Amino acid sequence: MRPNFFKNTDGNIAVLFSLALLPILTFVGAAVDYTRASTLKSAMQTALDSASLMVAKEATGLSQAQINSKLQSYFAAVSNRPELKNMTVVAKYTNNPSSGSKIEATATGSLPTEFMRVMGVPSLDLGAKNVIAWGNTRLRVALAMDTTGSMKDDGKIAAMQTASKKLIDQLSANAKSQEDVYISLIPFSSHINIGTAYYSQPWLDWNDWSELNGDCSINGGDKSRTKCGSKGGKWTPDKISTWTGCITDRDEEYDVKNTPPIISNAATLFQPEQIDCAVPIVPLTYDWATLKSRVDEMKPVGATNQPVGMAWAWLSLMPTLPLNAPPESGEFEYKKYMIVLSDGLNTKNKKAGNGSSHSTYVDDRQRLLCDNIKAGGITVYTIQVNTDGDPTSSILQYCATSPDKFYMLTSASQIMSTFDEIGGSMSKLRIAQ
Repeated sequence: MRPNFFKNTDGNIAVLFSLALLPILTFVGAAVDYTRASTLKSAMQTALDSASLMVAKEATGLSQAQINSKLQSYFAAVSNRPELKNMTVVAKYTNNPSSGSKIEATATGSLPTEFMRVMGVPSLDLGAKNVIAWGNTRLRVALAMDTTGSMKDDGKIAAMQTASKKLIDQLSANAKSQEDVYISLIPFSSHINIGTAYYSQPWLDWNDWSELNGDCSINGGDKSRTKCGSKGGKWTPDKISTWTGCITDRDEEYDVKNTPPIISNAATLFQPEQIDCAVPIVPLTYDWATLKSRVDEMKPVGATNQPVGMAWAWLSLMPTLPLNAPPESGEFEYKKYMIVLSDGLNTKNKKAGNGSSHSTYVDDRQRLLCDNIKAGGITVYTIQVNTDGDPTSSILQYCATSPDKFYMLTSASQIMSTFDEIGGSMSKLRIAQ
């Protein structure tokens, strides 16, 4: 019997597979080509970002042609992708003294395909672009530095002084104009010292100070301010000239706020005290010599009250009383930072603590303060220099803007590298797009 070839379908699957094999391979090949292209596009973007940042650091004083030449050179050095063809890298550089500088960089090229060429697509076009902006961001940095008695141990205060001065140099090097970088210095212990020049300011409340240091106009009058007045006497704080400049915490609830002092509301005012406290603060300034000189004057004395240091560091960044930070220009973006370094746990504030044992009450006030500071858009770095085996400070951890901005150090020698890292993060040029 002769087979009926027209009715026999046993070999159809092989025929169909043969017919479908070419498009299947083509689509698989296209996926491979697109995957290669996606990987190369990412590599192009990374190379362009790196090259643009390097050029931006050298851009001042260069011509447009020189900018392009450097960008092409740096891109070729960091790209190292021989499969990229027909590469073109160009940059547009603009420099505005009031609003900063900008490099707009573009890279284009093509990738020869391996599979898609059979579909008539011999290559895929690739591109990358970015905008590097600098000089339109201004820095304002508050340094809250622990100068308590324990800082004299293990070389901590000397290391902090050296690292602080280097940080000032590092940040000031980023200033193209004087107002690009401002720094304040707030040494703290249980109090801070604003300096005696402020003694006549109406935002100081001398009542408590007078009870301890003033005189009653009636000879032999009771040292109680109330009893002096009831006897027809006048309480005269005539020893203000002996005030050392020390300030304690504001009354609650204002101890955790940056509310400007209101003369009619005593709780918003600041209370002087007559004790041996830290060296005077330096409000925001670009007088680098004065800042570094004050750093050299810092000495270890007193108990630990981190909230009072942080509160005045915050106040130093505010364009209001008591320190009146310089006004901000609408042409610039302002980045505000606070660096808090302490070697111990809180032991005392105006209401609680004995100056030697850990006070959770002070921690609780600091927690509220830090909530408000961070809500105000200030980036907070916190550093614990723990050379005595103290527990990790949970409040310093909490106050840091993010976990990576809390540093636990176990030796004074680590302060320098920590300040270097923090200063570097503040100084980085920003990839805008």
